[in-house]
Amino acid sequence: MVPEINYWAVLLATASSMVVGSIWYTPKVFGNYWMKQAKITPSGNAKDAMWPIIVTVIVSFVTSWVLAGAVYIAWDFYGGSFLLNALFTGIILWAGFTAARFITHDAFDARPTGLTVLNIAHELVTIVIMALIIGVWPPAGSV
Repeated sequence: MVPEINYWAVLLATASSMVVGSIWYTPKVFGNYWMKQAKITPSGNAKDAMWPIIVTVIVSFVTSWVLAGAVYIAWDFYGGSFLLNALFTGIILWAGFTAARFITHDAFDARPTGLTVLNIAHELVTIVIMALIIGVWPPAGSV
C-alpha cells in the first residue's frame, strides 16, 4: 500500500516548523537560554544562518512527509478520526524516535538536562502542530 499524502498539508506543515522555531528560539522566548546552554555565540552575520535554515527546511519537509504517510497508514489501519490518528501518531513517533534519540545522544554528549528538555519540548510542539495541519487537511477522497 502506498499512503495517500496531501502535499499542500505537507508544505504548510513544513512552513509551520519554521514559524515554531523562529518563535521558540527567539531571544525573548528561549533563545538566550538556548544559546547559553548550547554555548552558541551569534556572529551577527545573517549569512551564517543561511545554511542551517536551508537544512531545516529540507529536514522539516522530510519530517512532514513521513508524518503524513504514517498518519495515513494509521488511519487506514485503525479507522476513526483522521485528526485524532494524526495527533496520536505524531506524539508516538516523537516519543519513540525524536525524544528518545535526543535523550540518548545528549546523555553521551553530556549536554545540560535543561537543554535536552528545551529541545525535545520544541520538537513536541513542532510535531503536534504538523500533525494538526496534516490531520485537518487529509488527502482528497480519503475521509
